[in-house]
Amino acid sequence: MSSTFHGQLTVSIFGQSHGSAIGVTIDGLPPGEAVDLEALQDFLNRRAPGGNAWSTSRKEEDAPEILSGLLEGYTCGAPLTAIIRNKNTRSGDYANLKDLPRPGHADYTAQIKYGGFQDSAGGGHFSGRLTAPLCIAGGICMQVLARRGITIGAHIAAIGGIPDEPFDPVHLTREDLLAPGYKPFPVRSDAQGEAMQARIAQVKAEGDSVGGLIQCAVLGLPPGLGDPMLDGLENRIARLVFAIPAVKGIEFGAGFAAAGMRGSENNDPFCLEDGQVRTATNHAGGILGGISNGMPLLFQAAVKPTPSIAQRQRSVSLSRREEAGLEIQGRHDPCIVPRAVPCVEAAAALAVCDAFLEQEVRRVL
Repeated sequence: MSSTFHGQLTVSIFGQSHGSAIGVTIDGLPPGEAVDLEALQDFLNRRAPGGNAWSTSRKEEDAPEILSGLLEGYTCGAPLTAIIRNKNTRSGDYANLKDLPRPGHADYTAQIKYGGFQDSAGGGHFSGRLTAPLCIAGGICMQVLARRGITIGAHIAAIGGIPDEPFDPVHLTREDLLAPGYKPFPVRSDAQGEAMQARIAQVKAEGDSVGGLIQCAVLGLPPGLGDPMLDGLENRIARLVFAIPAVKGIEFGAGFAAAGMRGSENNDPFCLEDGQVRTATNHAGGILGGISNGMPLLFQAAVKPTPSIAQRQRSVSLSRREEAGLEIQGRHDPCIVPRAVPCVEAAAALAVCDAFLEQEVRRVL
């Protein structure tokens, strides 16, 4: 099933952008894990729409309702199911998209795959709205990991070619990791953040959109977590990060830049620090052979420009089989990158938590 992740945890995401509700079921959480619903809501608020000039004007509370799996604030062993009710929908804005698919969006491929029976309102189940239940699952996993000394954070690495200051790949601290997440615009350099916001305002005024990069890091991972080949940490994280509809690429550590290096430049020399084996550099991004090496786990995700833009675009009338112009109605983000930051954190948290719980089970067996 395309909306279900299978691992030590089984996570199913359901609903459509303009349906009555969206939600998630998480099976496999250990019983007795505390879930702080206030902290979870704070995390979801970072992704929620309608709160600033760089996001869609659609306003949703994104308040999760826990239907099962939680008893007096603790997981009880049953599957945890949570929903978020959709309250601010304008489905009429999307009435023409089954016949005139948006360039850069899944309207055309959904029409082909589902034969016209798909829900096109708001993008249906292809919408970025479905990252809200992903954030419920990831937010809970972040709390589970925090009790095991593992912290996850991210920031906007670039928007429209304007870069932020990168995380220190070797000596990253927990404070530096989490600091961007406390800001309305999650960057490390406020000056660069202001330049990015000006770029977003510019493209919005032109009826256009802009994409960017998100850098994410995981601290506190013990060495030895993960597996080689098909179940490596990169594989697990990449699969879930690509569940975010706007993501078009991912790289770990030096990533594609490593292709231009020599081995003597890319290899991370081993050293001892306070009696612990570490590396002097971190081009590997904290992963060797699919397994954590004890250094900060670092990766970047590339986020495309929002395909729904105010400019007139070329499309095709599928019913008339002729080229036609398309003018998109509705409410859309001129830049999805700021709201995607917690989504990337959530995807990483779910992947790492799944691997960590799997290892705990192996040790018990």
